[in-house]
Amino acid sequence: MNFDLTDDQRAIREAFARFSDEAIAPQAAAIDEARAFPRQLFGQLAEMGFFGLRYPEAVGGSGLGLTEFALALEEIARGSMSLAGAAAMQSLMGTKFLHMLGNADIVERLFKPALKGGKIGAICMTEPNAGSDLEGIATRARKVPGGYVLNGQKTWITSAPVADFFTVFARAGEADKLTIFLVERHFAGLTVGREIHKMGVWGLPTSEVAFSDCFVPDSHRLSREEGDGESHLRKTLAEIRIITGAMALGAARAALAESTHYAGERKQFGKPINRFQAIQFKLAEMATELESATHLVRYAAWLHGAGRPHHKEAAMAKLHATEVAARVCDQAARVLASYGYAMDYPVQRHLRDVRFTLIGGGTSEILKLIIAKEMSS
Repeated sequence: MNFDLTDDQRAIREAFARFSDEAIAPQAAAIDEARAFPRQLFGQLAEMGFFGLRYPEAVGGSGLGLTEFALALEEIARGSMSLAGAAAMQSLMGTKFLHMLGNADIVERLFKPALKGGKIGAICMTEPNAGSDLEGIATRARKVPGGYVLNGQKTWITSAPVADFFTVFARAGEADKLTIFLVERHFAGLTVGREIHKMGVWGLPTSEVAFSDCFVPDSHRLSREEGDGESHLRKTLAEIRIITGAMALGAARAALAESTHYAGERKQFGKPINRFQAIQFKLAEMATELESATHLVRYAAWLHGAGRPHHKEAAMAKLHATEVAARVCDQAARVLASYGYAMDYPVQRHLRDVRFTLIGGGTSEILKLIIAKEMSS
């Protein structure tokens, strides 16, 4: 049993750790304050090859695995969860179905430029009455000569205000099953609606998207058959959960580092507060929980890379890592006491941002149901 990272994995982590320390973290507060998409840093990630890490070299990627991707994403999230969320969307949910199912024109015109940051992708699944309940998705695609007409409402669409194309899940065919379509921003009938103001990840724009008699040509039906959307989606959910766990680890690591530093500097009753047992216990518990979550996320990523069953472990990794990260960020704010509530210190941002990871990829309650079902099967 070997828990060591390979030389390549260490190199990936170190490269993105340096970028996080030198470029991302110094701008994180400004990204928050501007509440604007961090285009410059997004472009720099493209130049570093992040968006193509997991795609084959033949299409402009690096051909690496989920473990390397998760290591890099964790470091990005340590600097800014807003940037990490945008990068994760671009690298997986926003582009994967184009790579898997897109025709040659789509791959050349949209997918490959997206790997270089020239195009931005988003995915449209969630609806006002359908989150975890895929059966509740009501957006429909009606077959017409030469294509389909889409009608429906999507919400909580990450990167929608800046996206150039959208992977859309809608019901189609006689069976009324989920089918995957590609809708480009210029298509008539597509409207990017109001932006949703969130308690965290302020630099990651999120909005509603509406389809009103939006014509989508046959060439942009990504599903090979009407109704195969759910099967393709379920193959991706485990990856989404693992990388969401990795993002949570990044925020927790940043919060733990900040609270550890503060505890060594802050003096009360004539000595640094890290000399008091109450603070020592907090820091020890935070570090221990974070270590356990780190191993579970990496184990799930390793199982995925080894081609072994991993859906239960992916759900466990996401559940444990995000809940641990939320606790770690909360305890870090408590170590800083009143300063943990001050906007001058980054810990408040980590505390707000980490809640983003509790939602995406399945809530903790849904994940527990999935784990229990896997245990009984």
